[in-house]
Amino acid sequence: MTLRADRQGPHRVAFDKNRKILLKTQNVCGICGKPIDKSLKAPDPLSAVVDHIVPINKGGHPSSMDNLQLAHWTCNRQKSDKLFNNKKEEVPKVIGNRNLPQSADWASYTF
Repeated sequence: MTLRADRQGPHRVAFDKNRKILLKTQNVCGICGKPIDKSLKAPDPLSAVVDHIVPINKGGHPSSMDNLQLAHWTCNRQKSDKLFNNKKEEVPKVIGNRNLPQSADWASYTF
């Protein structure tokens, strides 16, 4: 059995450091969006864990802060190694009383 890159080698130290930062700075599950009670410890299903946004086996970086988020244990288990597009669609900006075409940045247009 081989260990994942975030559990061995050079990425282990960086992962642990970033894990501590996430536990201090984030309070909401990156998957379901609900608050996380950090006083709950494993094996509680709502305990805090660090989730890889892009799974390591799908090419995600094992210790990059851009690829890590805080999540509930159960949310992380349900997500497993799936990829999700969590980006919300941007609502077109209303400038004046109408929506301008989004093919160009009309806000910076000068006559």
